Amino acid sequence: MGFPKSRPAKQICFQMRCWVFLSQMLLRNEYVFTLLKEGTSHMLLGLRFSEDKLHFEFSSGLRKQVTFRGVRLADRRWHTAVLAISGDFASLSVDCCQPVEVILDIPFPEALDVGRSRFYIGNRRRQKGLFSGLLRQLVLLPGSDAMRKMCPSPNPRLATLSVPTILSELPVKPTENDVLKYPYEAEVKVTLGSHPPCTQTEAGRLWFDVFRRGLFICDGKTWVSMLKAKERLDYVEEYQNLVTYSETLDVEIFEIPDIGLFAATANKKPQPGSTIFKWLEGRFEPYQNITTYEAQAWKHFRIGTEVFLAVANFEKNDRNQEYSVIYRWSKRKLQFVLHQRLKTHSARDWEAFHINGETFLAVANHREGDDHNIDSIIYKWNPDTRRFQTNQTIATSGAYDWEFFTIGPYAFLVVANTFNGTSTRIYSRIYIQLGGMFRLFQSIPTYGATDWEVFQVQERVFLAVANSQSYETGAPAEINPFNINSTIYELNITAQMFVKFQDIPTYSAVDWEFFTVGDDSFLVVANSFDGSKFFLNSVIYRWQGYESFVPVHQLPTYGCTDWEQFDTAEGSYLIYSSAKEHISKVLRLKTY
Repeated sequence: MGFPKSRPAKQICFQMRCWVFLSQMLLRNEYVFTLLKEGTSHMLLGLRFSEDKLHFEFSSGLRKQVTFRGVRLADRRWHTAVLAISGDFASLSVDCCQPVEVILDIPFPEALDVGRSRFYIGNRRRQKGLFSGLLRQLVLLPGSDAMRKMCPSPNPRLATLSVPTILSELPVKPTENDVLKYPYEAEVKVTLGSHPPCTQTEAGRLWFDVFRRGLFICDGKTWVSMLKAKERLDYVEEYQNLVTYSETLDVEIFEIPDIGLFAATANKKPQPGSTIFKWLEGRFEPYQNITTYEAQAWKHFRIGTEVFLAVANFEKNDRNQEYSVIYRWSKRKLQFVLHQRLKTHSARDWEAFHINGETFLAVANHREGDDHNIDSIIYKWNPDTRRFQTNQTIATSGAYDWEFFTIGPYAFLVVANTFNGTSTRIYSRIYIQLGGMFRLFQSIPTYGATDWEVFQVQERVFLAVANSQSYETGAPAEINPFNINSTIYELNITAQMFVKFQDIPTYSAVDWEFFTVGDDSFLVVANSFDGSKFFLNSVIYRWQGYESFVPVHQLPTYGCTDWEQFDTAEGSYLIYSSAKEHISKVLRLKTY
């Protein structure tokens, strides 16, 4: 047999046919074949059997033995045995019967170096372990399971494997204008049933989810979708009441690698403060409380492998100091710990972003005393001091939200300006980074803007603004200043600006959230107040091409201030926060 010096060894099949005659003495270990390094007794591969066991041995740094018990071959009859090795699995079939499968503690090596080695048939280069039976056929078949080629057979005890002629010349030489392909199929192990574990041990294993009709591969940490039936949103159902110690202005959903999924709620009262919840067994459970001062928003971000969480405090602390705080995840304590305080002015929001490997934080300063026309600040991470330092100031008017996005090589920041001291009918502004600084790109008229949401549908880029109210000092009172359109803008590449795309009626809108289910795109708006009541329907809109976004679901909410969508192994969810009660709600998206 001729083999190249190093060959793929992820999967290999041994097929043999043997007949054993026993004398008076008890049958002990006998070798069918071995592969030994020349000049040494180091065994790379070996197949031996005893009276009722079959042993396969291989060496990959450490010597490993796989034993199949209850295998009786020494009965003076011919037998066909097929042993298949593939990654973490080994299977044995005798006489075309149902294979017996075992999981290997040490995976079979990806590549087996057989340079300067030699096969020994019926022995291991010594008198001990000599094969005493008859061997009719021994075939080593790479990358395939010989059982598929031989079984079923009219005479399974004497089934013969026809060796493909293409295997007689290895490596295979491609024809002109042809791509080199393996001359054999690769067997794949697929797990069925409910959600199996995915660790380094299962890396590369496939799982078919019969309920979600999807095919997934384990990357060593999570199941990654390879082929999945397109889901469609059917309806939304209530899933969990998230009880907090005070009203909630914002929820931040984030994941810490190897730790889990978290939800940080921005709560109004300082004690016990804002709560961080962790997703455990299909529900959010309280994990950590952090003292905050009328927290408006949380922002999660990463710098390298470190995880941070910044809170925007609206009020002063017990010492009459006005700070917002950055917390860092401690791998030792498994909690967030204080990292840095930054002076802010009635902060409403943080936005974290990365440009060319550098990390930035933008704070939305809402007002200083009664003055709403103040600077908001962009901070830049200093890797030497491990602190954020002021990088740029931008004049804002009652800033409520920052949103960062990129289009091609360009980076943008858009601010939601809410109030200039006399009117909510003011400009919110989009900035573009040029020469290391953010410069004005476009001004858009808004009405008490509280949120921007950037999203993409196919190749089209959109910006949605949440308008909260139309008010101007001295102007005649409108019929209902809270019943006002919020607007979606689309990027016009030719004009190099965002143009109005669609107006949507809202009631003091505070937030937009974009999400997808299958191939469908959705927007959900947080309607908070209609001028008389906080019990309102927040609405899910679905993208319907020529019809734009159309309402498809009415969701009863109470003082809704924020929507977030997230996915877990169990399904897809929405969570909304309430500024009027101590309960935020988790809703489940039911699909079909």
